[in-house]
Amino acid sequence: MAGIGPQPLPLILSLFALLAFSSCASLPPLEDYATLGAATAPMVLGPDAPLSPEISNALMERLKKQVAPTDMLQRYARRMEVVSGSPWVTGNKVTLLIDGPAAFEAMLTAIRGAKDHINIETFSFSDDAVGQRFAEALLQKQKEGVQVNLLYDSVGSWPTPAAFFRRLRDGGIQVREFNPINPLKVRGDEWRLTHRDHRRIVIVDGTVAFTGSSNLSNIFLSGLFWGPTREQEGECVQATWRDTDVQIAGPAVAKLQELFLETWASQKGPEATRNYFPPLTRAGDDLVQVIGSAPGRTQRLSYLMYLSAFTYAENVIHLTTPYFVPDVQMMKALTDAAERGVDVKIILPGNNDSNLVFHAGRSHYAALLESGVKVYERGTEAILHAKTAVIDGLWSTVGTSNLDSWSLLHNDEVDVVIVGRDFAAKMEAMFEEDLGTSKQIHLAEWKTRPFTDRIKEWFTSVFGRWL
Repeated sequence: MAGIGPQPLPLILSLFALLAFSSCASLPPLEDYATLGAATAPMVLGPDAPLSPEISNALMERLKKQVAPTDMLQRYARRMEVVSGSPWVTGNKVTLLIDGPAAFEAMLTAIRGAKDHINIETFSFSDDAVGQRFAEALLQKQKEGVQVNLLYDSVGSWPTPAAFFRRLRDGGIQVREFNPINPLKVRGDEWRLTHRDHRRIVIVDGTVAFTGSSNLSNIFLSGLFWGPTREQEGECVQATWRDTDVQIAGPAVAKLQELFLETWASQKGPEATRNYFPPLTRAGDDLVQVIGSAPGRTQRLSYLMYLSAFTYAENVIHLTTPYFVPDVQMMKALTDAAERGVDVKIILPGNNDSNLVFHAGRSHYAALLESGVKVYERGTEAILHAKTAVIDGLWSTVGTSNLDSWSLLHNDEVDVVIVGRDFAAKMEAMFEEDLGTSKQIHLAEWKTRPFTDRIKEWFTSVFGRWL
């Protein structure tokens, strides 16, 4: 898909969306949930049944003592378990997958070993080298009798020709298009152009699952006009993407399966007599919470997940995010943390596939820097697309949520929280690697930036609510 020129449809959709957004949609204040769960033990599920409150509390206390003493974990766990209704699940093995190639190989290995079913939910599925590799593997498994169910987003996969998906259908794969752009294709539900499925979930046999930021594509073109490029040997080539995903084995896979089947049913996907929920045994020691967020719910769960974690952090917040247009409450959580002595570092893209979001994000730099937040921009050799955080050396998240209004108000998203010192150490090592290819933004230097940049930041910040 390199060399693709201007794309008029995404521009039209974006402009239409600005007009279509409801003025009453808003992100919830954390104060609304201040007393929830204050005196309760967080529910923790084991491979077979819920753990008792005493064992759940003892588990949290033991985890807390693995690092410098902090109340962050206990306070966060109680609030989010009550707000989300999603329990903590123990007995998992979570593997960190850095960048698309590693994620694709792990996914394809699992897919080729499938015996019963493969469920895939993705924002973008492209007709390119990566997309064709997955298509061939899925068609082969369907031919072998494995049921393949595919759900793709209509806007995210808009550049992909209809013939690509027709071939999958002709091969027996059940394919559904999430919230079609064409209202005539909507299956009886209300047509909402702004409601997109931004999740990436791959589940094989109900025993292994993948999620994170990687789309099934060589590159991901989501900008208003065209994807970013970089200079290489005198030629302009499409930039690569810096993604992060996780592979999960253990009881938490069932929570991702529930999210997939819920969305599959909403898009009138056919029921199948497959073993979607096989017995799951202990696979490791990772404690996991799956946060599924969608519009229409009173709680914006991905937003509350990040906001709660930032608010309760006591030592470290290390955040990597590609689309950063925070609201007032999120900004306050980050700046307050820095002012109380938390080491807050944020890695953002040095260039982006959306100039509007890029400059809107930069409009917040001065306030962040003045409070003591350390801001970095990753080099332009790759487009930062990972959505991750690690807090207090114990709490980590990898997922699909961006820190902007579009993602937090209007998309279906999924984020996985992993609690454990060993996994957090791997996240910190990855963060340090990204810092090594990033440039720190200093306040004195930032104050001397060109006037034209200031104009772009002011202009785009006006539309921050719709980005």
